[in-house]
Amino acid sequence: MDTEQRTSDAHPEFYSLAQIRHLLRVEFGRAQRYGYPINVLMLSLDQLGALRDASGYDAKEAALETVVALLHVQTRGSDLVGRLPDDRLLIVVPHTPPAQIEVLISRLLQSVRELDSAIGGKLSLSAGVSWCEAGDTLFHDELLRCAEAGLAESVGAGGDRWTERLPGSAG
Repeated sequence: MDTEQRTSDAHPEFYSLAQIRHLLRVEFGRAQRYGYPINVLMLSLDQLGALRDASGYDAKEAALETVVALLHVQTRGSDLVGRLPDDRLLIVVPHTPPAQIEVLISRLLQSVRELDSAIGGKLSLSAGVSWCEAGDTLFHDELLRCAEAGLAESVGAGGDRWTERLPGSAG
């Protein structure tokens, strides 16, 4: 994908909130129509607020941008990375079966742990993961809600982990 298409005004490495939500709607519609799986990963750096308090806004932004650069290395060009409010990140991963998402998210968590010395402090990632096959859910917002619930559970359990929540499942 052309770098120009992956830009937002403030951060050229990821889509803005409006862009990523629009792209999720479009990709969800394609997944429904053509019958392929779609995955939503909602991510949060666990120590981002403490880093900002200790080292300032620029250090927080540098850490976030380093992680976004890592996400682009660890994901495919067809995967969509965007920034949500409160410095959360959203990745839309189409055409990928759930077993491969487990591999991806485990690799992302491990890669962020390995960034510690490069950033100047210990970082870890929490994630909520949701996915569906065509027809499993009618609304892309349900995927977002489930990924957000999974992220909240991961953060509440101390961070540095991921939790899967599927549309239509209990909890």
